[in-house]
Amino acid sequence: MSTEQVDVIVGGGGMVGLTLAIALAKGGLQVVVCDPLRPETVLDAAFDGRVSALAYSSVRMFQALGLWQGLEPHAQPINDILVTDAGLDRPASPFSLHFDHREVGVPLGHIAENRHIRAAQFAGLCDGVRLIAPAALTALEDAGGGILATLSNGDQIRARLAVAADGRASPMRDAQGIGVVGWSYPQTGIVATVEHEKPHRGVAYEHFLPSGPFAILPLPGRRSSLVWTEDTRIAPSLIAMDEDDFNAELHRRFGAHLGAAHVAGPRWSYPLKFHLARAFVRPRFALAGDSAHGIHPIAGQGLNLGLKDAAALAEVVLDAARLGLDIGALDVLRRYERWRRFDAFTLAAATDGLNRLFSNDIVPLRVARDLGMGVVDRIGPLRRFFMRHAGGEIGKLPRLLKGEAA
Repeated sequence: MSTEQVDVIVGGGGMVGLTLAIALAKGGLQVVVCDPLRPETVLDAAFDGRVSALAYSSVRMFQALGLWQGLEPHAQPINDILVTDAGLDRPASPFSLHFDHREVGVPLGHIAENRHIRAAQFAGLCDGVRLIAPAALTALEDAGGGILATLSNGDQIRARLAVAADGRASPMRDAQGIGVVGWSYPQTGIVATVEHEKPHRGVAYEHFLPSGPFAILPLPGRRSSLVWTEDTRIAPSLIAMDEDDFNAELHRRFGAHLGAAHVAGPRWSYPLKFHLARAFVRPRFALAGDSAHGIHPIAGQGLNLGLKDAAALAEVVLDAARLGLDIGALDVLRRYERWRRFDAFTLAAATDGLNRLFSNDIVPLRVARDLGMGVVDRIGPLRRFFMRHAGGEIGKLPRLLKGEAA
């Protein structure tokens, strides 16, 4: 049996893995992506119900890679973000935070269903990328100047670099002996699509409730995505409710600002966890996306963090290739690790701290956070800094996130 030779093999054909593969291929490398799921499975509307917030730097990346044209009709711009601190049995705080896109001149981001993001990526697969699915990457062996990958379908592929983009559980990460620091939150994320009577006008709402953030994210049409963080002890009973009772609980938290509202379609729930890999690289091996880090969804930055990994890794690898260097060499890959690990840690720690600060009803903390929101809302430069941070504009940006070729 002959062994195919490529430059890079990516384990995991999710949104980060596919983006990385396309970026590398557009830079002239040959890439194989393997994934245990068939593409049609993840494109099914009933697959998992999740949506993602794309920061405007991530949108620039998609534009640079030729993916935005296919996604834009299915993506809803975020014009405003309204943040409030509330309780089920008390009125909302008089202090709130309002982010207005007119202050930065572009939408604050876009919301899109994950299936539409993946569809745009599948449609954007270019020469130089071969997708093998269903097939998982089951083993990696040193092959003297390269790495030999064995797939679950029996194929063997020799590459100069292997990248794990295979999710939070990441069998590839574990096989390389890379540990993680992490914990589970006493919270569960409930996800559903809500149809409502009034137009949302591109406004995203985030209510901080004692059990966790309750986000209402605009989708195309008179629909919004509900991302409801609830106490893990209570979440199963909410998921098990009949439609009328669940809609009543939804209204209790959602309010009436969008008129009559009801859940349209299935509900899903996901455990919420934090993790950070102890290392991002090994010789001829790198982690990207959820295999490297998993953060609380409180700020909606999970996918953007992974896309920044993809942009940085593509830039490091392509720069090395253009200089005639070994793209799998540890000194090359450590440039990527230095670039991304501190940023991932910083954002992970920030989201963890925000969740702990807001997911309670302790009076002194509530007063402090409400005053803090009020201060940020009234100081224009500080407010715009937070908007730029949410848009992915802070720190050293890879070229793709600036809208340039990698």
